[in-house]
Amino acid sequence: MFEIVVTLCLMAEPDICRPQLAPGLETDTRAECEAVVSGDTIRNRGTVADGLVLGEKHCQTMADGLELTEIADNVFVHLGRIAEADPANRGDVSNAGVIIGETSIAVIDTGGSRAVGEALYRAIRQRSPLPISHVILTHVHPDHIFGASVFAETGARVVGHPGLSRALLDREQSYLTGFEDLIGKRGFLGTRPALPEPAPQEIDLGGRILTLNVWPAAHTTTDLTVLDSATGTLFAGDLVFHQHMPALDGSLTGWLHVLELLPELKPSRIVPGHGGPVLTMEEALTPMRRYLGVLEADTRQALKNGERLGDAVKHVAHSEAEAWELFELFNTRNATEAYTELEWE
Repeated sequence: MFEIVVTLCLMAEPDICRPQLAPGLETDTRAECEAVVSGDTIRNRGTVADGLVLGEKHCQTMADGLELTEIADNVFVHLGRIAEADPANRGDVSNAGVIIGETSIAVIDTGGSRAVGEALYRAIRQRSPLPISHVILTHVHPDHIFGASVFAETGARVVGHPGLSRALLDREQSYLTGFEDLIGKRGFLGTRPALPEPAPQEIDLGGRILTLNVWPAAHTTTDLTVLDSATGTLFAGDLVFHQHMPALDGSLTGWLHVLELLPELKPSRIVPGHGGPVLTMEEALTPMRRYLGVLEADTRQALKNGERLGDAVKHVAHSEAEAWELFELFNTRNATEAYTELEWE
């Protein structure tokens, strides 16, 4: 299979460039690919963001995509790195899912940059020619959403929590700036958000029904899960972390409540937003309940003792430090969020 890549450069710094995939224009032969390149399809395809310029276009054999592991029948997971986004991983720091039905494909989360989304797209195309009908975003955080534009360009519907679009618009510039700083200009080139529409309750991929559940404020205020009825696989997004330190950006008490509700979905297996990639219910919930419970108990004790925020965050939940990777990166913020929430109960 052959694909088309277009050189994308910064207008102000023309030596900073990246080969960008033109998704949806794959061909079986090089001759067909060259015919597309020489035609008007590329020139008429979408717009280029301000400050960027398109350069040379050429055909090449389809590049390797992300590694996908089949965890159930036609259900695949890409395991993101347990790390902060950086130039080496280009924002490939969260899990992504692919579910293939009889007539179409759904993608669940898309990585932290367009480059990661392109690699995910290639991995799917190497497995199936079916149309990608839906991209389902489990919440607002940039490491899960910034690859979505790749799929939107091919006609996929991007969907999520009813409040996701508003939340993304509110945070868009800070997310773009923050992730570009972490990944670097070259690796982040071409990345832009794809605004989602409210998700339906069900998506039919042809002989395969996905059930989408919207949750009250928990990990964030925009959490959504996806249950594949055919295999009982639950994509929990960041309602469940494994090994990777949980990050609180919604409601501590709400998150604990949602974790009590998840078993009611009766999944056979759970895919967390980070780590895993496949967990039993006990493996998914026990560490999460323990950490969030300690966070709550320590915070309440600090408030009872009359501690100021700056003193409380130095010790709240520190007994959990050895249980999680990236603890120092996230726990202070978690303690701050918990203190602020519980202080005003």
